[in-house]
Amino acid sequence: MVKYNRGLDATFQALADPTRRAIVSALARGGLATVTELARPHRMSLPAVMKHLKVLEKAGLVTQKKSGRSRRCKLAARPLKKAEAWISQYRAFWETQFDALDRYLAQHSTEDSEWPKNSFPQKQR
Repeated sequence: MVKYNRGLDATFQALADPTRRAIVSALARGGLATVTELARPHRMSLPAVMKHLKVLEKAGLVTQKKSGRSRRCKLAARPLKKAEAWISQYRAFWETQFDALDRYLAQHSTEDSEWPKNSFPQKQR
């Protein structure tokens, strides 16, 4: 039986959208940002950006705090850390695979290749 991690699923689902990834990147660079500041680079309405922020907030990637009439958003690193830990398991797997491929190629390559130097037929004139 496959065990699912709902938090990890929510993180990857939230990060699947390019607009949400851009919002996460903006928050990673600048700390706190208002919804208006986050919406500025995107051609969408504030309500559309708010929907993206709700998805990010539900996944635990963003926290929002209301300050007067504006909302300030902040990146929450914990879900990203969990996603990185999950991905790093597969990074180790792929590094092992690439090391094995490298060994194979080193064993099967030769300086003087037996491949014909002129393997294409010559045109007849």
